[in-house]
Amino acid sequence: MTFITLQSLEKSFGATPVVRTFDLTLEKGEFVSLLGPSGCGKTTVLRMVAGFETPDQGDIVIAGESVLKKRPNQRRIGMVFQSYALFPNLTVAGNVAFGLRVAGMDRAGISRRVDDMLAMVGLSGLHGRFPWQLSGGQQQRVALARAIAPRPQVLLLDEPLSALDAKIRVSLRTEIRAIQRELGITTLFVTHDQEEALSMSDRIVVMNGGRAEQIGTPQQVYDRPATRFVAGFIGTLNLIEGQVSRQAGTASILSAAGDLPLPSDSAATGKVTVAIRPQAMSPCAPDQGNLRGTLRQIEFLGAFTRLHVTCAETTVQADCFARDLPPGLSLNQTIGLRVAAEDCVVMSG
Repeated sequence: MTFITLQSLEKSFGATPVVRTFDLTLEKGEFVSLLGPSGCGKTTVLRMVAGFETPDQGDIVIAGESVLKKRPNQRRIGMVFQSYALFPNLTVAGNVAFGLRVAGMDRAGISRRVDDMLAMVGLSGLHGRFPWQLSGGQQQRVALARAIAPRPQVLLLDEPLSALDAKIRVSLRTEIRAIQRELGITTLFVTHDQEEALSMSDRIVVMNGGRAEQIGTPQQVYDRPATRFVAGFIGTLNLIEGQVSRQAGTASILSAAGDLPLPSDSAATGKVTVAIRPQAMSPCAPDQGNLRGTLRQIEFLGAFTRLHVTCAETTVQADCFARDLPPGLSLNQTIGLRVAAEDCVVMSG
């Protein structure tokens, strides 16, 4: 069931368009991430949903009702910011209770709700501390508890993890997703971190230049990027230019780096760009691969080893486990790279 509809949103600041004809629907309880580089318009979209910015055109419908004429505090939205934005003069309990007091909840109800929220975010017993007495991760947990305490119908998260160190980010993103699932709250999450988006989302909106380049599940945008921008932005990809050849009932992609198989469901013709994930390339003997090139670099990256291979004028990367490496690999030797047809994503050239 569609719960949020963003319809043809447009927003400019002065003469600069920031969001262009942006359309998106969210199902009730869905977790959707807006992913893209700085300046792509993702935070502006979030701020329009929150009511902090007014669209130049378009509509925002939540639970079947347009909210354009409603103030932020009338939209039943909880928001968590990158900078925590806690009240420094209030304790942990005071921060969480703030929205409940504004809503007119009685003292006993506030106390119970604050206890429940702090238990949910793992901060039981810290009621009396002030923000300056907490770590960054703890402050963001307080901000999350404050946002969800009034039982909002929508949760907005504006890069809430970017100010935290790597280990805390991983832990907190797992906790946020678990809490979101438990509450069943419809959530819109803004991030520039592709790993966060891939690990947390039901769907991802990849944004570029104020527009949605692709909307899909994490697996769809990772395995089947719709545009060159998405292909280059999500994960690591090898891009190989080629020409589709169909002869005697067989089809392949001819390139200077070698001949690649054309996926059976592809109707591509003419010049194309083939996107291939590094883990889809298997090193092999030179005469057994689709591609053939010179091994220029070997990188040990812990869980896997990355090979940098120059094929004609293109350098590609192949990732594999150490046990799958051909024996006796050395720099500047000629090797082959085997690629399956289903791992070749074909885009118009």
